[in-house]
Amino acid sequence: MALEFKTRTQVVVEAIRSQILSGQIKAGEPLRQAALAEQLNVSRIPIREALLQLEAEGLVKFEPHKGATATEISPELIDELFELRALLEADLLARSIPLLTETDLNQAEQTLARLDEALQSPDHADLWPTLNTEFHSCLYKASRPQSFEIVGNLNKNADRYIRMHLQLAGGIQKASAEHQRLLDLCRKRDIKGACAELTSHILHAKDEIKQFLMRHNNL
Repeated sequence: MALEFKTRTQVVVEAIRSQILSGQIKAGEPLRQAALAEQLNVSRIPIREALLQLEAEGLVKFEPHKGATATEISPELIDELFELRALLEADLLARSIPLLTETDLNQAEQTLARLDEALQSPDHADLWPTLNTEFHSCLYKASRPQSFEIVGNLNKNADRYIRMHLQLAGGIQKASAEHQRLLDLCRKRDIKGACAELTSHILHAKDEIKQFLMRHNNL
């Protein structure tokens, strides 16, 4: 029964997330639990659990006397988060590459294999963002711990947009090849090339997210 409930809740999470990210549910729109339960043909319990999970992802917020609403999607915040990521992650990567061990590189390679495997999973929409972060972390963790923590916090704040890019804006199709090129450059200890690849990877994601949102009239 616990497994069935968890699976049902995850289906609800994915359905509501998709509606928010695609613009079907507009920013600021109330998320009525009774209406969502009827629409998705479930009880209110998985709806409530799903909204709490989406709150943690930054897609939903709970307000006193108002309940849950879809959060605003800000183009200015997208620019700030991804440009900060590009600056800080490139610097962190440059400092990490000379320190990367064969174990670190092999771990990154194994994570890439898991990313490819995840595409065959019905839960790939949730597995991919987690494994994507894990892959990048393999390449950064050898460097400054405080900077690594700051980058981790930035990625948490950008998670909703990273998910949007991977799931809805075609990011998954491009990310695999870009990740492999990045890892190959790290193995060659090509700091300049790896940092250029990483910066391009992050900033292209930013541009594609904004283009996706414009097409769906969210910006």
